[in-house]
Amino acid sequence: MTQKRINISSGAPWEAIVGYSRAVRIGNTIEVSGTVAVEGDQLIGFGDPYIQTKVIIQKIENALQQAGASLSDVVRTRIFVTDISQWEAVGRAHGEFFSEIRPCTTMVEVSRLISPEYMVEIEATALILAE
Repeated sequence: MTQKRINISSGAPWEAIVGYSRAVRIGNTIEVSGTVAVEGDQLIGFGDPYIQTKVIIQKIENALQQAGASLSDVVRTRIFVTDISQWEAVGRAHGEFFSEIRPCTTMVEVSRLISPEYMVEIEATALILAE
């Protein structure tokens, strides 16, 4: 049985250049690409990892909704931060969305993200369970 692939686009010009989608759904699984706190060409929450994390999760939620899912379907997040000493701010924002859902998660420090202003990048995996 072949399962249909659905690519979800954010409309960012980088998707075509780099060759990626904001999210991909195959069957009941949705993978959301690494997401940063950028709307259009503007970073939201400059210098504030808490605000960046909130904006990112809202963007992930939007991608999931386009794929027919919600944050409650998230089973895993991967959080990349450029300064691990800011883990509490990032974790607090993550917890505001996921305190009841409680997906598996990983937070790691990376030397840098694609732009020096980006402090946080998050990926997510969602699994839609049959009712």
